[in-house]
Amino acid sequence: MAQLWSVRETAEYLCVPERTLYRWRYMETGPPSHRVGRYVRYVPDEVHAWVLQQP
Repeated sequence: MAQLWSVRETAEYLCVPERTLYRWRYMETGPPSHRVGRYVRYVPDEVHAWVLQQP
């Protein structure tokens, strides 16, 4: 299994500000995210799949 991405790593991959990821998470419109303890993490394969689904 691939290592989980942090908010910063995911934001860098998507070329968006970290704040945008938090907003998308709140609005439930961005890539799937997971809470691990007190941290938000992203599964790289889920982020890739989300990107491919975008119009």
